[in-house]
Amino acid sequence: MAAAVLVTGAAGFVGSHLLELLAQDKTDIVAWQRPGTAPLITGTGVRWVTVEMHDRTEVAAAINDARPAAVYHLAGVPHVGDSWSHTRETFAGNVLATHHLFEALRRAAQAPRVLVTSSATVYAPADRALHEDDEVLPNNPYGTSKLAQEMVAMRAWQDDGIPGLIARAFNHVGPRQAPSFLAPSIARQIAAIEAGQLAPVLKVGNLEPRRDIMDVRDTVRAYRAMMQSAKPGEPYNVCSGQAVAVKELMRLFIQHARVPITVEQDPARFRPNDTPLILGDATKLTTDTGWAAEVPLEQTVEDLLAYWRSQ
Repeated sequence: MAAAVLVTGAAGFVGSHLLELLAQDKTDIVAWQRPGTAPLITGTGVRWVTVEMHDRTEVAAAINDARPAAVYHLAGVPHVGDSWSHTRETFAGNVLATHHLFEALRRAAQAPRVLVTSSATVYAPADRALHEDDEVLPNNPYGTSKLAQEMVAMRAWQDDGIPGLIARAFNHVGPRQAPSFLAPSIARQIAAIEAGQLAPVLKVGNLEPRRDIMDVRDTVRAYRAMMQSAKPGEPYNVCSGQAVAVKELMRLFIQHARVPITVEQDPARFRPNDTPLILGDATKLTTDTGWAAEVPLEQTVEDLLAYWRSQ
């Protein structure tokens, strides 16, 4: 029997879309989920295993059982804003869990390609598109944890020969994303307004920042492309290469709403520091893998609204 592909954090938002993509390849998948979580989707060809990645012994046993041919390491704490008040959990989820994964592979003498999902938040802020060789200087606990996670993956490649692939993901959005994030928050509010459950006012935070926003289905295609041909131990920007102001994103959602809506800023939704521009250059990713973004932002907005209307 062929070795399976392991997806950690498979019960989450990105994990659900990656499972759908890998299912098209007729791949045998071992999907890890944290205790107390439930998958967002279920499907054939997926073997679910409950693993607490904070527990070194549990991770080692699960790796010995799975003996994966490839690992997509999506497990972690995903929210930048929450990282200020939940710093310990952020570092445990992003750094300690990654350390346990690579340690288990090393002890089991396994060296599959391991894709680690880092973040654009590792970069020092810049007023132009970011390249992989730009300065790294995170300005929030989440970004710091992601940089440490990258360092764990690089060390595993340099010292242990385990091919760690580093995906620096920029903003990615789509159906099934938690409403604590901006785009699904807007979509959910609009769906509730249309259903008569809320007054026709969108509550939002800072409208000025410009973000590189990509559809999650393009993001997971990039991860699969990286698994096939990215160079280990080197970071890759996973991004659209286009910056959209939050107010433009808002306008796009309101255009697709079925009722008139006004916008109101809510000071409680502002972050301690909000980088004015986060924009990436994906040239390296495209050159090394042939990947390119395909889903237009308008389609993402329509699909997000359709998802929340169905909820």
